[in-house]
Parts: sequence; structure tokens; C-alpha cells
Amino acid sequence: MNDRYGPVLWFTGLSGAGKTTTAKALQDILQASGKRVELLDGDELRTKISKGLGFSREDRMENIRRIVYVSKLLSRNGVTVLVAAISPYREMREYARQELPGYVEIFVDCPLEECERRDVKGLYAKARETKLNHFTGISDLYEIPEWPDLVLRTNQYTLEDNLQLILGYLSESEPKWRKSV
Repeated sequence: MNDRYGPVLWFTGLSGAGKTTTAKALQDILQASGKRVELLDGDELRTKISKGLGFSREDRMENIRRIVYVSKLLSRNGVTVLVAAISPYREMREYARQELPGYVEIFVDCPLEECERRDVKGLYAKARETKLNHFTGISDLYEIPEWPDLVLRTNQYTLEDNLQLILGYLSESEPKWRKSV
């Protein structure tokens, strides 16, 4: 029996903040060092396990419940899980923290203006033109994490700097993922 949970690094922040970019780069580093890693990207999961869900508060919460469930299955088998999902409400992130041993909340902090500048899909523009409803940061709320484990400022620091911050945190915090027997 595996005596360790894998950590679950939960990247939260606005669309375009750098959650997936950072998680993918971290995945590459961890895999190269021999770790078992899975990246759960919020956009991809919406087309697979959460297809049919909308963007109401209730549907968003159900989406997070599903992501937490999959994360827990992987984690309990020793896999390091990287979740890149906006997760706009504190209630969602608190639910994930309560359910997932080894949960690490990573707030990818980037100003709205910079996220809009980076937006290659034009989603912010559509939201400002009211062509998209419930768009986080424009027509829907993003509750900034009160006590994240890590804060990455992707508009101030390089990807490499942020990756080093995460790797340092992981090496210092590893014992926290042991199962209590």
C-alpha cells in the first residue's frame, strides 16, 4: 500500500494569468526528475468530464467537485497533481483544501489589464461587449485568496523565477503529504 499522497498543486487566478503555462512547465521539470505527474487543465476538463455544465455558481461548484474527485484518485496513488482552474470562489478552494491531503493553493496573481492584454482568444473583449455572460473578472466575481500557500506574480517575475519558488516550496513541504495511519 502507498503510504504517501501526492501533492495537489492548485493554480487559481484569472483567465490569462499564467496558470496553465506555469503548470505545464512545472510538469515538464517534475517528469524529467522521474516523478509521476498529471496536469488537470480547467479548459480541457470542461470539454471532457464537465461537458454540459454552464457558468452559474452551482455549475462552477459542480465542476470543482469533479476536479477534486479526480485529483484525489490520482493523489492517493502517489501522483503529483497539477490543477490549473480559475476556481473563482473561496468556497471552492476551501472545499478542495478540506478534501485533498497535500493541497497547495497557488494564487497566480496578475492584474486584469495584463490578463486582457495576453488574451489571444478575445474572451475579455467578448465579455466587455456582453457577448459572454458570467466571465470571471468582468461580469462575474473572482474572490482573491486570503491565505494562499504561494503567490506567483507572473507580470513581475519570469516563469523560471516562479518555477523556482514552487520547487523550493515543494522540497520544504514534502512531509506534509504523508498519510496518517
